[in-house]
Amino acid sequence: MVVCGDDALAHRLAAELRDVYGERVTLVVPSAREPHRPRIPPPSRALDRATALLGRVSAAMARTGPLPSEAPADGTGEAPEETVRILESAQPDDVALSEAGIAGAEALALVYDDDELNIHAALRARRLNPRLRLVIRLYNRKLGQHLEELLDQAAAVAAQGAGTADAGDDDNSGIDASTTVLSDADTVAPALAATAVAGTSKVIEADGLLLRAAERTPVPPGRPGDPGLCTLALLPASASDPASAAHPADAPRPAAGDEGPVLLPDDAAVAAAVGCGTVVLETVSYTGRPVRRRGLRGRGAPLASLFSRRLRWSLAGIVGAVLALAVASWITIGENPVHAAYLTLLDLFAINDPAIDEPLPRKILQLLSGLTGLLLLPVLVAAAFEGLGTFRSASALRRPPRGLSGHVVLLGLGKVGTRVLARLHEMGIPVVCIEADPEARGIALARRLRVPTVLGDVTQEGVLEAAMIERAAGLLALTSEDTTNLEAALYARSVKPQLRVTLRLFDDGFATAVYRTLRAAHPRALTRSRSTSFLAAPAFAGAMMGRQILGAIPVERRVLLVARVEVRGHAALEGRTVGEVLRPGWLRVLAVDTSAPEAPEPATAAAPPPEQEREPAHLVHELGNDYVLRPQDRVLLVATRQALGDLHSRRSRPAGAGARRG
Repeated sequence: MVVCGDDALAHRLAAELRDVYGERVTLVVPSAREPHRPRIPPPSRALDRATALLGRVSAAMARTGPLPSEAPADGTGEAPEETVRILESAQPDDVALSEAGIAGAEALALVYDDDELNIHAALRARRLNPRLRLVIRLYNRKLGQHLEELLDQAAAVAAQGAGTADAGDDDNSGIDASTTVLSDADTVAPALAATAVAGTSKVIEADGLLLRAAERTPVPPGRPGDPGLCTLALLPASASDPASAAHPADAPRPAAGDEGPVLLPDDAAVAAAVGCGTVVLETVSYTGRPVRRRGLRGRGAPLASLFSRRLRWSLAGIVGAVLALAVASWITIGENPVHAAYLTLLDLFAINDPAIDEPLPRKILQLLSGLTGLLLLPVLVAAAFEGLGTFRSASALRRPPRGLSGHVVLLGLGKVGTRVLARLHEMGIPVVCIEADPEARGIALARRLRVPTVLGDVTQEGVLEAAMIERAAGLLALTSEDTTNLEAALYARSVKPQLRVTLRLFDDGFATAVYRTLRAAHPRALTRSRSTSFLAAPAFAGAMMGRQILGAIPVERRVLLVARVEVRGHAALEGRTVGEVLRPGWLRVLAVDTSAPEAPEPATAAAPPPEQEREPAHLVHELGNDYVLRPQDRVLLVATRQALGDLHSRRSRPAGAGARRG
């Protein structure tokens, strides 16, 4: 694996590939002594700690032995033999990529903070190695989709031009030269949104579902437990010790001894396990009050805000006066009711002839109608101005409504905050945004979604109160300034000590210190401090392992992989029921995507449509264990590394693919 970058995401990604997946990694950075390129200077201790870490890595490179790792990724109990090689290069040019071994690499991640630099490097890498799996960091979604199509087409053309001599080679038939374009803002949005819902950031987004692994304490005998979607692991008794509760929910626990966890047990093993903790998989959903959308559809203004209350009462009074005059004309003159109303309106708008030769009651009614018309004129002018002003402000930012409670206060509408706002709105979670810059990236989205927004500096008094922080359920501080996020969190905690707080902090060491301090000061409140690189690295690492890998779930010293697999071509899946696919300790199906057409074209089967165009996957308990997997289905499964590798190695090949191997 080759990772090229200039900020903390590159270093975090290299560590993720080494520690979780056990891969050999070459890290290409502009400078080995500057692992981060922050917008604000990091603390000196953090910089010294990062320099010392790189020094230990370099020392490990000089030795013949492997770099030690705390958590072996393969679950065998043996330390992996992979290490991280650091290469300094100002630009990812042809020389740097060749020196990094791009010709023999399996995957390349380009995670520079410059989109143009990543695009240029991707084009060079595809030319140097057409069979390379590419993972590119881009913020622009549309540009990313076009770039994926371009590079995938280039890889297909290069594979066809390589000749038919390799067509029957099994090693070449399974090459995955896909291109995946990811945005760190998009990848961290589900995790940050999950903290507002469930208090945890360790989630996996798959086929319209948000999944998280939750550790459950042992259930007393005779009391039924909540298995969630499925039980991922049975923990040993030592891991279920109440003393371990001192560890935070998202922090890795120490090894529980020689007896490891039982991965992917069947129902009989779960029922027989007494006094053991479990790790279950469950969906993340919002259970609070949904967002109430009132008013006209689209971008229109609410009907109640078209006219003020005084204007509405004035209009009602004039309408009542007109009706009274029409009734009086009908009774006194004896005209037809419709004709009497018509005459009243003519007198009201002063377009009727004077009632000179008419009876006295008719003359009096005409004078009263004219007086009412004079009163109607300013009311109509006021209504016109109010209606015009309402429609002009329909696209303006809304203020938080009175009585709002249980909402999430989102601080910062930059790249990350914009994506999180869109995700929270999709989940139906009420949000109040705070942004100091009126021209920020997410202001347009907040205006279009009619999300209440407070414009102001959060460090000033009254801004958090305007967002009704005392009634909020949580605070997401996602600005690019660590001090601003920390100050907002401390002030919010002083207003509401039990508030759920999630901070976006750049430096990992600073984030750890803040988390421990806030947890000690407010032990009953939920606090999460995360950096963007910490949350985005698992998604980038999964994409480097293959397009089908969605994420990894660490279970003590072992790792379970969540993957998306096409049923077509897999003998272990195609034509079998969900219950038959289950292999305790190895593999089990979580959900099935049945939205594919009955007879897809081969090209469509190889390149599934974008996620937003597909329906959410159906969970296994919705379909039942007797559901027979069709070739066009796509399954979401959790498996060990060995099971997933065995599943792909036993995949059936097209006819004639292995003719020469006979």
